[in-house]
Amino acid sequence: MRLLVLGGTEFVGRAVVEAALGRGWEVTVFHRGRHEPPPGARALHGDRTTPDGLAALAADGGTWDAVVDTWSAAPRAVRDTARLLTGRTGRYVYVSSRSVYAWPPPPGAAEEGAPVEGASAGAEASDYPRDKRGGELAVLESFGAEASLLVRAGLVLGPYENVGRLPWWLTRIARGGPVLAPGPRELPLQFIDVRDLAAWLLGAVEQELSGPYDLVSPPGHTTMGELLEACVRATGQDAELCWTDPRVILEAGVEPWTELPVWVPPGGEMYDALHRSDVSRALAAGLVCRPADETVADTWRWLTGIGGVAPMRPDRTAKGLAPEKEAKVLAGGVPGTTPQEAASHD
Repeated sequence: MRLLVLGGTEFVGRAVVEAALGRGWEVTVFHRGRHEPPPGARALHGDRTTPDGLAALAADGGTWDAVVDTWSAAPRAVRDTARLLTGRTGRYVYVSSRSVYAWPPPPGAAEEGAPVEGASAGAEASDYPRDKRGGELAVLESFGAEASLLVRAGLVLGPYENVGRLPWWLTRIARGGPVLAPGPRELPLQFIDVRDLAAWLLGAVEQELSGPYDLVSPPGHTTMGELLEACVRATGQDAELCWTDPRVILEAGVEPWTELPVWVPPGGEMYDALHRSDVSRALAAGLVCRPADETVADTWRWLTGIGGVAPMRPDRTAKGLAPEKEAKVLAGGVPGTTPQEAASHD
């Protein structure tokens, strides 16, 4: 198989390139030259944000069985690339997001039936949900429904993460001491290891799948307790997980998802959207998800191997809770609470 990956040097794109090379595929990576692609990939350089950014891809004249695109800014960049590649690649795979669904997503809605955000294929950058939906429309405009695969990913974790979620938890727990652990401990979570996403995507290319697929683990694949306890084991530190009631955390002004990555309190629209997705369609098409322990251990191994500081995309918000704010919550510094109410220690 001949594969073109647009990007291919960081996180999701890199995992796709490594997985394709591991299958013996011939891989071309089109990227800006800021990072080196995995060894074995052929490289073309260009910047889709500039007027002549596709020149190298246009001049190359290559053809591919499929292209994988992870773009998440202005949809017009996807539109221009898709137009250029019409007739030169058999299938356009766009790594989109479950954020394309109109808020709030109806519980249990299937991919084909859920309403999506309004967007335009030729738009400039606006916000993440509309940018991703615009990218989907750009692919459909040039390739049609039958030759387009829209991978609507949920929470993605694993080695090479440049968004700051699991790396923050690992580095925080590696510091040791009392750790604000957002409860309940048994809270079910959904995420997908980036390598499992890549493996499913390549399998979908081989099967010539088309249409939208929500891609994340089944509900309850792991729990908040299992995830953080795996971080403690991986780092080997003496961190003490202090399981804290969601009410206390919210009253302290702590932001779910950003200040405490991965976590959102149960029982609301945000939790339902992030951790109660129906992924039966992807499971039927071969999705297999590895244990959370493996994702955590491998991410820690990668993180320590690069010096302990994870790369961060400049277009994503900073993640993590400031130490002084964490200490205040753990000390019971929330109006109307006591230290015993603020945290329960294992």
